[in-house]
Amino acid sequence: MVRVEFLGPIQKAALEVEIKNLNELAEILQKDAEVKDWLATSAVAVNDTLVSSLEYALKDGDKISLLPPVCGG
Repeated sequence: MVRVEFLGPIQKAALEVEIKNLNELAEILQKDAEVKDWLATSAVAVNDTLVSSLEYALKDGDKISLLPPVCGG
């Protein structure tokens, strides 16, 4: 099980899902109207490290953060 957190203006509570890679998460989030529009422009971090490949392997207990571009400082 991994935890997915939505930061900044994405107004969605964290969720926990059983997935093996970020590609599976993308498929789930494409079906979510609250998040779908943010997917193309958001960065993704796994355990606070930015990743770019949807094939990134996940393991139990990982934390995934969806970072929309307006989160910058």
